[in-house]
Amino acid sequence: MLKRTLLALPLVALLSSSLLVGCDDKKETAAKPQEKILRVGTNPTFAPFEFQGKDAELTGFDMDLIRAIGKQMGYKVELHNLAFDGLIPAIATGNIDMAIAGMTINEDRKKQVNFSVPYYTSGLIILVNPDNNEVKSLDDLKGKRIGVQLGTTGAFKAAAVPDAKVVTFNNSDEQFLELSNKGVDACINDHPVVAYYLVQGGKGKMIGNVMEEESYGIALKKGNDELTKKVNDAIAELKKNGEFDKIHKKWFGA
Repeated sequence: MLKRTLLALPLVALLSSSLLVGCDDKKETAAKPQEKILRVGTNPTFAPFEFQGKDAELTGFDMDLIRAIGKQMGYKVELHNLAFDGLIPAIATGNIDMAIAGMTINEDRKKQVNFSVPYYTSGLIILVNPDNNEVKSLDDLKGKRIGVQLGTTGAFKAAAVPDAKVVTFNNSDEQFLELSNKGVDACINDHPVVAYYLVQGGKGKMIGNVMEEESYGIALKKGNDELTKKVNDAIAELKKNGEFDKIHKKWFGA
């Protein structure tokens, strides 16, 4: 019996040592608190709000704003590059938490998603080539070829022009290029988008007054009032602490 007991002692000691080592390892590799992720969809074809910069980095007013909102909320923003007309379906299916893409708040979209408080007020403008002296207003576009960007309010505005041939493009760059090539007679898009294009050296001139004043909002899943409130609170705080104004000045100069 004594021999068996003595033989067992090294085994007990070995097991005890293993248990102690296991405890130490577990302590050293204790999991850190999981980082909170905010999955945000966008369509980076709408400068200066969202577009691809150097090394395909997503940049623009909306991109800076949503990153600031995420930081204010304590979330890391994870951006998803999607087609504009795929943003609302992606929210509905839960593939993303929200979308920011220069999206106009309107009654039809409000039936499908929650919207944040408006963060930008815009409107539509007509762009024509510098040598076009024929088009002076929307009425002059009757029977003309009008370039528009897919899914935008400019597309809906153009569709209401009698006898006009509406040509749809995936992004504003394609739209403005077709105008320069005289494939279309005019373009209709959001005023800040057209203004940014011209400031960057694009050729053309804006015609008439700004039409259809509209507000942009961040789209969230219908009924997700808790997250909507957090976003609204973050926007309010960014306006209060001056961060919103800094971002606005960076992209619009005022």
